[in-house]
Amino acid sequence: MKSAGSMGINYMQKLLTSNVPKELIKKGQDRVVEASLTLIRERAKLKGELVRGLGGAVASTALLGIPLGHNSSFLQGPAFAPPHIREAIWCGSTNSTTEEGKVLDDQRVLTDVGDLPVQELRDTGIDDDRLMSIVSESVKLVMDENPLRPLVLGGDHSISYPVVRAVSEKLGGPIDILHLDAHPDIYDAFEGNKYSHASSFARIMEGGYARRLLQVGIRSINIEGREQGKRFGVEQYEMRTFSRDRQILENLKLGEGVKGVYISVDVDCLDPAHAPGVSHIEPGGLSFRDVLNILHNLQGNIVGADVVEYNPQRDTADGMTAMVAAKLVREVAARMSK
Repeated sequence: MKSAGSMGINYMQKLLTSNVPKELIKKGQDRVVEASLTLIRERAKLKGELVRGLGGAVASTALLGIPLGHNSSFLQGPAFAPPHIREAIWCGSTNSTTEEGKVLDDQRVLTDVGDLPVQELRDTGIDDDRLMSIVSESVKLVMDENPLRPLVLGGDHSISYPVVRAVSEKLGGPIDILHLDAHPDIYDAFEGNKYSHASSFARIMEGGYARRLLQVGIRSINIEGREQGKRFGVEQYEMRTFSRDRQILENLKLGEGVKGVYISVDVDCLDPAHAPGVSHIEPGGLSFRDVLNILHNLQGNIVGADVVEYNPQRDTADGMTAMVAAKLVREVAARMSK
């Protein structure tokens, strides 16, 4: 059975090859883009006004969902992740206080601007070049509303490129990136797709959006991954040497001399015993406490983040990985807000 997304795209392809004027199709696409960005803009304005009205916040985390999964190389389930993560954040099985004492019920700590309607945009025939620009624009709309800072819910890892690009461009310079993942995602173009979720950090580095890129939890890397790492000066910390590197990774100080720190958490950085609901199950990963120790001890001004690659279609019946992703969001939000 065809997905609704592929049916919509096929429909648009038929329109493009029929006698429908291209100008009419473009006008329709532009209207959908404007409506989509207006949705994010108005929500961000509302939440920004609320946070400013409450007062006392230097930085406040704003959730933005980017339900994009078509750049996955294996399964597209991460497109369905954002609502599951939100449900887990607020499901009531735990209280609203993070481990470091931030209360998520406080809108100055965590607010939400909703999801960019990715599938609706793709249904109009918008290609990935333009889609990536739309994602970047949605992130900038959030950042327009000081003191909001974006914490993006994926979606597959291809979203990190347009999000990081937006953060860097908005702040006016490169940032340092802490990337937690089983894979380096630095192929030049995986399976011919320059926007593949396995190529996002190649786009980031070649664009000059990051000064330092630290990749932690790596345990599925080939020759190209290592060569690309060397090409871009990436600091790759593989799991096979984690016990040796632990002292460094649990005492990171990033962001000095640049515009801040960005955190990208691929849920498959965790060993599948902790998080089975991912597309690419890779044994031998980080424990959840390993990840929290790295995040809690990180010194730096966190200006943006994403949590990606949770796949609800592969999760356990009781949604265990959704709860894992939700706690990652909670703890990152607590570190970002101040």
